[in-house]
Amino acid sequence: MSAGSMVSTTYLELSQEGGGAHKFYEVGVDGLVVTVRYGRIGAAGQVQTTTFPTAEKARAAAAKKVGEKVRKGYAPAVPGQRAPRAVTRRQVASAASTARAVAPVLWRFRTGSSAFGIHVDDEHCWVGNQAGDVYTLDHDGAVLARFSLPDGVKCLVADDFWIYAGCDDGKVYDLSSKLPFAAYDIAADVDIFWLDIHEGILNVSDRAGRLTVIDHEDEHQWARRSQGEHAWMVRADDRAVYHGHHRGVTAYAPDGGGELWHTATRGGVLFGWQEDDAVYAATAHRLVQRLSKTTGKVEATYTCDSAVYSCATSPSGRFVFAGDAASSVYCFDRDGTRLWKLGTGSGSALSMQYRDERLYLVTTDGSLVCVDASEAAIAAAQQGTVPVARDVKLAAALPTYAPATAAAAMPSVDRAPAGTVVVECVREGGRLRVHVVSEGYDPSVNVQFPRAIREPGARYVVDALHTAAGGFYRVRGDIRRLM
Repeated sequence: MSAGSMVSTTYLELSQEGGGAHKFYEVGVDGLVVTVRYGRIGAAGQVQTTTFPTAEKARAAAAKKVGEKVRKGYAPAVPGQRAPRAVTRRQVASAASTARAVAPVLWRFRTGSSAFGIHVDDEHCWVGNQAGDVYTLDHDGAVLARFSLPDGVKCLVADDFWIYAGCDDGKVYDLSSKLPFAAYDIAADVDIFWLDIHEGILNVSDRAGRLTVIDHEDEHQWARRSQGEHAWMVRADDRAVYHGHHRGVTAYAPDGGGELWHTATRGGVLFGWQEDDAVYAATAHRLVQRLSKTTGKVEATYTCDSAVYSCATSPSGRFVFAGDAASSVYCFDRDGTRLWKLGTGSGSALSMQYRDERLYLVTTDGSLVCVDASEAAIAAAQQGTVPVARDVKLAAALPTYAPATAAAAMPSVDRAPAGTVVVECVREGGRLRVHVVSEGYDPSVNVQFPRAIREPGARYVVDALHTAAGGFYRVRGDIRRLM
């Protein structure tokens, strides 16, 4: 508290029925300083602090902020009286497979909780579950590390070599270093169903059928409400953002969100995949439909025997894979001819990815399953010959990493090691920004950096910086505070 100053605080809430907004907005004035705190009701929320030249201007700015919120429907409330709203947990049914044979599973890792998130790259397999655990494994199934996040993981996505986890706490965590951090904090009334990140721009689809686009500084760019609700699909590229919901797929321009096309699908969209020229929509009506990215026209249909929870393709869409609600997995050729159907042996596949003649599944029973999808292995499986699936066990001393919630929780160094980069947190126009101090970089360009550990005047050491297409720097590797 400032000496001789009076502190005043105004607390407002906006709570709408039917899954609408459920958020708070608090404005405090302490002398020259105005502090705004906002977020989901029941959460700590985000904090912004602005200093004004006089106490009178600070009070006027605070009154203006309160007035704006009241006009939008916020009303005075008492903190703690209204309960937090439960986050949507995807409830999925999984029946026994009707396939005559089981897929040739090479190995299986049971995470202990239903799993939606998967990503497979050149070095690692990633799986995220509803307990908030994200595990990394090598391609032979050895478990390398565990990330412990605060809430259930809805999805895992990659943007170049950065890996992100969309979490039920409304945040998106960057898992690209040993210190996971909240790279984005979604608007308080957005209930994440799925997300995609393209060149640092976050695209979020939610329960209400909205698409929300947020930039690298975690600042809102634009939002659109599509024709349908329950938007389980969002994919993005340079041309468009493709949004799948219970009435079909809608494509929006990445700059500004103008609608480019809309295609009604046969059944609500439950999952989406993309290749260079097409998006694939898995639907509740037992279909995967391939849509042209340019026109939205349905180019091919892949028919399954139950609602389709997930889909993927081999490169360029040569083969199309699907996982249904009855614990079966399918393969089709590009034109829609079914090549095979096999049981997963581990529940229904909620997400999947193909890589180097292997099909990786995450399932309703919480397993990450590696299937040998080579022609010879599939032919043998159809005749009843499959390898003995190896059950992967956790290492006795598995490295575990959790997010830093404050600057005090992060590691520090006395000097910057050779080859690292020094950045500094500065206050600009009431916001905390991070810029590069080391030579060889543009000091005026913002660095995407964890909000939870930003402190004005503090310097940090990062392993490397990369230039993103959106005109900012992205951190790669570990972050340490420079003492």
